[in-house]
Amino acid sequence: MPANVNRQFLDFEKPIKDLIDEIENMKHRQEKTKLNLSDTIDKLEQTILQRRKEITANLTSWQRVQLSRHPDRPYTLKYVEKMTDNFIELFGDRNVKDDKAMVGGFASLGGETVMIIGQQKGINTKMRQLRNFGMPNPEGYRKALRLMHLAEKFNKPVITLIDTPGAYPGLEAEERGQGEAIARNIYEMIRLKVPVICVIIGEGASGGALGIGVGDKVFMMENTWYTVISPESCSSILWRSWEKKEIAAEQLKLTAEKMLGFGLIDGIIPEPIGGAHWDYNEAANILKDYLLPVIKELKNVPADERVNNRIEKFGKMGFWEEVS
Repeated sequence: MPANVNRQFLDFEKPIKDLIDEIENMKHRQEKTKLNLSDTIDKLEQTILQRRKEITANLTSWQRVQLSRHPDRPYTLKYVEKMTDNFIELFGDRNVKDDKAMVGGFASLGGETVMIIGQQKGINTKMRQLRNFGMPNPEGYRKALRLMHLAEKFNKPVITLIDTPGAYPGLEAEERGQGEAIARNIYEMIRLKVPVICVIIGEGASGGALGIGVGDKVFMMENTWYTVISPESCSSILWRSWEKKEIAAEQLKLTAEKMLGFGLIDGIIPEPIGGAHWDYNEAANILKDYLLPVIKELKNVPADERVNNRIEKFGKMGFWEEVS
C-alpha cells in the first residue's frame, strides 16, 4: 500500500484515507518505540483492500464520473510507459502546429508493433495548461489522422486511448475547422484497412471522443463514461444550474455497463480494486492483456471484411420505432 504522500482522495474514498493515515501513524510509532506492529498493519492493509472493493461495488453514475476524472488516474502516456516498449512519439499535423493535447507514435506492445494515439491531460497545473486539459484543437485530430494513415501505410494496428472532456470549443478552433476535422476522422477511420481498437480510459465526451473513437472494437474501462455531453453541461442546459449534475449523470446512462447494454461498446475492461489510480502497473497489464488477443483476432480477418464489418457495426447502432 503506497504512503499517503501527495495522494488525493474523493469524498467517498475518505474511509480509505483514514485507514491509510492510521497505518502511517503506526509505522511512525513502530520506528519510535521499536514495537512490532506488523500484524496490525497487515490487517489494516487487508481492510483497505476490502473497503476499496466495497466502495466501488455500488458506485452511482456521478461517482463513476468522479473516478474517471481522479487527479491520480493514469493518462495515455502513463499507459504507454507501463505497457509498451520503444515508444517513438511523432509530432505535428503538417499544416498548423503540434497539438500537445493529442499524442501518438509507434510502440511495441507485447512484441507487436502498433500505432498508439490518445488524448493527454496534464499531471500538474503547468502541464494541464500545456496539454489544454486534454481538449484537442483541429490540428490534434489532423495529427491523429496523419498517424493513422502512416500506420495503414506500414500495415500496423491502431490503438486509440480516449480521455477528453471534449474537443476544444474556442473560437480559434472553430475558425480552423473543428467540426470538419472530427467528421473527417470519423469518415476516414471507418475505411482504414488496418485493425483499429478504441479504449475509453477516462472521459469520453461528445465529438472529442468520436474523433478517435471509430474502430473494429470499442472498449471502456470500468470506471469511465461515454456520452454526448458532460453531466454538468447537461444540467446547466436542462435546469440552468450545475446542481443537478448527479441527476443528469443517471439520466444520461453514461457508464460502461449501460453503454454495453445499448450495444455501443464491445466490452468492459476491469480495473484494479478501487480504480486504476491505485495501481498503474496492474491497470496497464490488464489493458495490455485485453488488447493483445483482440489484435491477433482482428489481424486474421481480411482487410475488406474488417472495413465492411466496421461499417455495418456502426450503421446498426441505436434504437428506433417506426409509427405509421
